Amino acid sequence: MEERYSKAETLALRRKHIGPSCKIFFDKDPLKIVRAQGQYMFDEKGEKYLDCINNVAHVGHSHPHVIKAATKQMELLNTNSRFLHDNLVQYAQRLTATLPEKLSVCYFVNSGSEANDLALRLSRQYRGHQDVITLENAYHGHVTSLIDISPYKFNQLGKDSKKEFVHVAPSPDIYRGKYREDHPDPASAYAEEVKKIIEETQKNGRKIAAFIAESMQSCGGQIIPPVGYFQKVAEYVRAAGGVFIADEVQVGFGRVGKHFWAFQLQGEDFVPDIVTMGKPIGNGHPMSCVVTTREIAESVGASGLEYFNTFGGNPVSCAIGLAVLEVIEKEDLQGNAMRVGNYLLELLAEQKEKHPLVGDIRGVGLFVGVDLVKDQQKRTPATAEALHLIYKLKEHQILLSADGPHRNILKFKPPMCFTMEDAKHVVETIDALLTEIEAATGMKTENNASTNAQCKRKTTEGSSQPEGANESIGHMNGAACRQENGLYSKKCSVPSRRIRT
Repeated sequence: MEERYSKAETLALRRKHIGPSCKIFFDKDPLKIVRAQGQYMFDEKGEKYLDCINNVAHVGHSHPHVIKAATKQMELLNTNSRFLHDNLVQYAQRLTATLPEKLSVCYFVNSGSEANDLALRLSRQYRGHQDVITLENAYHGHVTSLIDISPYKFNQLGKDSKKEFVHVAPSPDIYRGKYREDHPDPASAYAEEVKKIIEETQKNGRKIAAFIAESMQSCGGQIIPPVGYFQKVAEYVRAAGGVFIADEVQVGFGRVGKHFWAFQLQGEDFVPDIVTMGKPIGNGHPMSCVVTTREIAESVGASGLEYFNTFGGNPVSCAIGLAVLEVIEKEDLQGNAMRVGNYLLELLAEQKEKHPLVGDIRGVGLFVGVDLVKDQQKRTPATAEALHLIYKLKEHQILLSADGPHRNILKFKPPMCFTMEDAKHVVETIDALLTEIEAATGMKTENNASTNAQCKRKTTEGSSQPEGANESIGHMNGAACRQENGLYSKKCSVPSRRIRT
């Protein structure tokens, strides 16, 4: 592919014309990507990189069926939703068919941020309440209303940055959180924290409009809430006159394998009041959606305030959305997420037994996190090590990112066409790199048999590790084994700013 500019020229022009707060991956040596196909991206030299992070290209980069649908409709018509068009209603019908019956009314918008902003508006107009409960380390979008409810962002602005209408509940993290895997009922314990917030809020004369949470936290560190948590939270929030918003922007559309939506991992007895969608919905095309109940939609409509979105629900976007759903079904990508995800978890579990740097493996389908630690007993985050590993993987033409509050969680969320061969290749490379890091810093790979046995017993007895390949959820902690580690604490500087992926 012919380039307009050299890589150096492109970088110089970016620095000149693009805002400095718009960060770039691998800023010490950024990639210039010129094309992509399936689960691979190609730079200006034709070098191929395995993409393990791009949950936007959900059914694979440049999927021909999606491209064909977009091109065909674009040649005919693209206009706003004030005109009747079959694509809009057909897509709404197909999309809501994947959800519980009461979630039947759609509002189409253009980004995950726009969807979550509208969800907040719906929740506040529903009963006139204003306050919002969010989770530690949550991120829900870049617009002002969402920065306000995203501790992942507003905590960077200083101690007085939290607004009085925002209340932060503990993240339901059973590895590093307040209630861990050895607690008899972490779901209830974490839900009680939300109940306490509601009671305190009501004492102060305030009213809860919504509880909002990603069905599985992404930027918060690949956190999988314990089953039963959402049901109890919803009970408390609804009793206070609020609604439950499930943010599926990162994790929806079959990524978890076992279900189409991640909130369904909680069980059939849990249904949110509002669901937001984005990123994978259009396979890279800018579109998103809010789905809610007839009751909430009609109550908001009764206010007399019209909702109109210039581009939301246009015929081209709806054609693309339909094509994505068709590919997921035709190519069994949801099933692929389960099969490949289980295999990836098994391979990573072997690394946890082998490497003292690996503290926890947690994941569902093709949404997997590897929690790197300096000390498995203390669970000290290995932030510098994670950054070093990400850059070394890039040298091996594998693209992976690190996130979480300590930026020590390796995040797997690849295109859904990711294969078992891809999983094996990535884990083998990680294995070799971890071995190098541990050798360089005096950490011992594969401790003596008794220590490994102790780790294995602790994993079996004290966590929710899957018993075999048929299970789609993994959570394997390594609290039993303590290793000393002083890696890169002085040699490797870690950027203070985060890039959301």
